[in-house]
Amino acid sequence: MAVGPETFPHMYPVAGVGIGVAEAGIKRPGRRDVVVFSLAEGGAVAGVFTRNAFCAAPVHLCKARLQEKAAVRYLLINTGNANAGTGPRGMQDAMRCCNALAGHAGVTENQVMPFSTGVIGEPLPVTKIEAVLPTALERVAEDNWENAAWGIMTTDTRPKGASVQLSIDGKTVTITGISKGAGMIKPNMATMLGFVATDAAVDQALLQQLASAGANQSFNRITIDGDTSTNDSLILMASGASGVELDESHANFIEFRTALFKVMQDLAHAIVKDGEGATKFVTVRVEDAVDSEEALKVAYAIAHSPLVKTAMSASDPNWGRILAAVGYAGVHDLDVTALQIWLDDVCIVKNGGRAESYTEEQGQAVMSLEAFTVRVNLTRGGVTETVWTTDLTQEYVSINADYRS
Repeated sequence: MAVGPETFPHMYPVAGVGIGVAEAGIKRPGRRDVVVFSLAEGGAVAGVFTRNAFCAAPVHLCKARLQEKAAVRYLLINTGNANAGTGPRGMQDAMRCCNALAGHAGVTENQVMPFSTGVIGEPLPVTKIEAVLPTALERVAEDNWENAAWGIMTTDTRPKGASVQLSIDGKTVTITGISKGAGMIKPNMATMLGFVATDAAVDQALLQQLASAGANQSFNRITIDGDTSTNDSLILMASGASGVELDESHANFIEFRTALFKVMQDLAHAIVKDGEGATKFVTVRVEDAVDSEEALKVAYAIAHSPLVKTAMSASDPNWGRILAAVGYAGVHDLDVTALQIWLDDVCIVKNGGRAESYTEEQGQAVMSLEAFTVRVNLTRGGVTETVWTTDLTQEYVSINADYRS
């Protein structure tokens, strides 16, 4: 079950970025579950990772690679096993996989960044992964994005991708990305993997700024169930193969940044729309807050509330649940008499109580839609923040009760 049409967009190849996909049988025989990205020599890599204290071994290794400014040339991704909660062996296994790929590719071990997603607490089946690395490398091609999108899925019901091209300095610049994630989704990354690449030349420091800022407008503004994963990783690559060099002084930099952030937001929205058991794509926008922190407190209180989310599932406009969530969000000295709440353009709460014009039929008509907006005006300041979430259904419970079977 997922929200919206099951369509995969056209994916423009990114010059200087190749992808190979193989079937290691990590969880199920014949399933695409090992993906290798190759990046042209001289390219730059940036990343944003989970803040979970129990972050997985591959997350530790990736962060170390970036901190030591390694000249990363390859990414190695496996699904079916998270290699998290695996202690010292988990780190040894991650390094062993990196060493194996490095040996086949003719690079050093620290030029490989590993990523894992799947079941937590089980040893990584290193031998299975090692066995298919030559196949993955043989299959490396620049037009392999859709195969890769399938290859990084876990409980996702469909692959997720976004791609755009711009004309800069008379040359074509491409931005293409894929993501995975459907459950265990909460900001400070989510149980997601995201890989976005461009053929523009961007130095590593600026690329890191773009990765962090872009995540805060996309992947760090989504939530399915309020659980922060151990393995979240967002990687941004710049191959430089287009011959277009970008910095903040370039006349087209803002246009490039806007396009990049749009790709990242599209990938984040795709995760929400494919949320485990989801039938609704819900935008929660909090307006006129004193600051961003205050706005996000309110937005996440609504987006995380099981009572609000189950009401959404039933298309039940139980506005009292939304009102209660705003009330317990922790806003200091909140003037409830000034509060206003809408479902799309239907005002449900005004001056702290039910709007006189509101009817249950109006609210139910909005909540019956596949996509709608809960809009809260705090009338306290000038800051607006937006979060995207889903409803909470019986299917979500079933999926997670059977996840390891």
